Amino acid sequence: MKAGQLLFQIDAAPYEAAVQNAQATLARAEANELQAATQFKRFKPLASAQAISQQDFDNAQASLQQAQAEIKAAQASLRTAQINLGYAKVSAPIAGRIGRALVTEGALVGQGEATPLAVVQQIDPVYINFTQPAAEAFQLRKALQSGALKSSGKEVATVQVVLEDGSLYAHSGKLLFTDLTVDSNTGQMALRAEVPNPDGLLLPGLYVRIRMEQAQADNAIALPQQAVTRTDQGNFVTVVDAAGKTERRAVQITMARNNQWLVQSGLQAGEQVMVDGFQKLQMLPPGTLVKAVPWQAPNTVPSTSTAPANTAPKAD
Repeated sequence: MKAGQLLFQIDAAPYEAAVQNAQATLARAEANELQAATQFKRFKPLASAQAISQQDFDNAQASLQQAQAEIKAAQASLRTAQINLGYAKVSAPIAGRIGRALVTEGALVGQGEATPLAVVQQIDPVYINFTQPAAEAFQLRKALQSGALKSSGKEVATVQVVLEDGSLYAHSGKLLFTDLTVDSNTGQMALRAEVPNPDGLLLPGLYVRIRMEQAQADNAIALPQQAVTRTDQGNFVTVVDAAGKTERRAVQITMARNNQWLVQSGLQAGEQVMVDGFQKLQMLPPGTLVKAVPWQAPNTVPSTSTAPANTAPKAD
């Protein structure tokens, strides 16, 4: 459906009568103006010759000005009547898809309050509203200012849509704006993205997930969140060396991504970090050697290939 396409026709008889009445009022005002202008023209030389009183001349001039004002008022009334007549034809305000009609033929609409007739949805492009925790946005700005993270280098942040089945939508969008206020009830900031939708796969009201690149971290290591112990003294992980000895080490965390922490410093690539088995480790005497085995994330299929160097192990 195109913008401007006629959708509904409302009975226009009352509005047509109002237009005709306004036209007649304007014609009468123009006739009065012509009469007042003729009289003023006739009185002007007589007033110069003092053949009539100044009062008669002033009255003629005032009558002309009043007639001219009535013409402007009649023109405004006619314009209003024409606008109301135009409302009798309901056209599509935007291009898109229209749903079912919400009224039947012959129904009374617009009597006292607005009556929805149908819903027109724009589907290409679509606008996606989502939120971001204000605390996360604050941490991101701090990390950018300190140099822990670098800007993605793009003028507009790229937005990817994750569908319900976990697959990525074929078309990437862009971030339109970030709200300047924080919702005091939820602590969230509102954002809006624009995404192309040429095939009409995304529909209004659909819930999706958003991936948005706001910054880049160089040489950062991603760890499952349960591998990091967060205390008032800082963030700590347990590292297991090749001999099976454990070491508690402080690390610096920049931000969270999905269910992982991004560790900026404190770890080296290839080191083994304990993810599970902390309770069992506390029951063992100090200095007990542990055997590290590759950790498998929940709901994933175990792999027979060799685990990466920075795969987090667990203690037996």
